[in-house]
Amino acid sequence: MKARVKMLAAMLIFGSIGLFVRQIPIESSVIVLWRSVIGSLFLAAVLLLRGQKLNLPALRRQLPLLLVSGAVMGANWVCLFEAYRYTTVSAATLAYYCAPVFVLLASPLVLKENLTWPRLVGITAAMAGMVLVGGREWTGGASSIKGIQLGLAAAALYATLMLLGKFVRDLSGLETTLVRLVGAAAVMAGYLAFSGIQPSLPPMGLPLAALILLGVVHTGLACYLFFSAIEELPAQTSALLSYIDPASALVFSALFLGERLQLPQLLGALLILGGAAFGESFHSKRKETV
Repeated sequence: MKARVKMLAAMLIFGSIGLFVRQIPIESSVIVLWRSVIGSLFLAAVLLLRGQKLNLPALRRQLPLLLVSGAVMGANWVCLFEAYRYTTVSAATLAYYCAPVFVLLASPLVLKENLTWPRLVGITAAMAGMVLVGGREWTGGASSIKGIQLGLAAAALYATLMLLGKFVRDLSGLETTLVRLVGAAAVMAGYLAFSGIQPSLPPMGLPLAALILLGVVHTGLACYLFFSAIEELPAQTSALLSYIDPASALVFSALFLGERLQLPQLLGALLILGGAAFGESFHSKRKETV
């Protein structure tokens, strides 16, 4: 239950990311760099305050896996933040959340987890809800289509990140998150240097405050909760609970960005939440596999 609470909290925090990214007028790759740096510093401070020592032998064994995860995470964020610039927050987030479908379909092959019929029903309902919520964005103009394509690219990277997380052993969620963020920061710094992009800070005031919150809350705290949870939960459970993120993003974007909700979108959100709840609730009662 504790792992599920962590996952739920992480998804609600992630659901509000688009609100903050929209307030930061700098390159997406630069946002990802600063997000990774701030998040790393925050988690390092937490480690120091708690007096927790790093498990260096385990870190050395799994360093390549964690650095690859960090690189995947950085690329994932760049694609997602770019998607926010080309389409609505709700449409970009919902395209992004094709990732749980990829995880559910891959988990029997990669992780040898059985795909149960309640989870298959739940994911089908959630996908139908995504189509309804996306509405006209799925068949919109070139800009909107590009945003959705970027969201789908981020989804593939996110699914890869979730699957890689299942192979991490003997490390706390705090340790693995810190190393991943350092890896993401290193990869993004190299990318910016190669591209000739200057890692400038946003203007003082709301943009800078949004970046700091993005680094501390949406990165340091939320990533810690997320990675701690996926190391404890089955991949299919993580995938289903992930649908809380797009549903919450839909509500936040309607409340704070004025992205209006139509009846089909409301029905879609209900399908997303209902599908996730059905797949998770009935899985523990029925062990039939598809």
